[in-house]
Amino acid sequence: MYRIRTFNQIAARGLQRFPADSFEVSEAAVDPHAILLRSHKLAAADLNADLRAVARAGAGVNNVPVDTCTERGVVVFNTPGANANSVKELVLAALLLSSRDVVGGIEYVRELAGVSDGAELNTLVEGEKKRFKGRELKGRSLGVVGLGAIGSMVAKAALDLGMDVLGYDPAIS
Repeated sequence: MYRIRTFNQIAARGLQRFPADSFEVSEAAVDPHAILLRSHKLAAADLNADLRAVARAGAGVNNVPVDTCTERGVVVFNTPGANANSVKELVLAALLLSSRDVVGGIEYVRELAGVSDGAELNTLVEGEKKRFKGRELKGRSLGVVGLGAIGSMVAKAALDLGMDVLGYDPAIS
């Protein structure tokens, strides 16, 4: 039976891929053969003699002591691009939220919740809606630093929105 110690919240759907008759997967696993983590800062003290692998659910490995793992023969894996679409969507949400005062608009609508007269509501909305106009993203410029999985997806989505995209990747330049 292989023991896998998890840190952080790993999706149950992913953990179910380990057959229960061959793997013990737990946050409390003692002397694990493998460690599965997301953002937990792994210390050299977490590396026991039985450890064979560390898997990072994410793009980087800056929270894993890679040099120490290498010295001990522990293989370190990561999952670059696994969450790239989610991050791209959050970047797009930030672009949209920042190009218009969406949050301010939501707060304004909440302030109007007690207004029941339609004519009064219409007057209030018409008087204030220009505050939330904002700018369209089409034709605007966006700089993307890093053109890996996330950066290239953000760049493509921005192009699809009609934005002018400038990309830079120090690994390519």
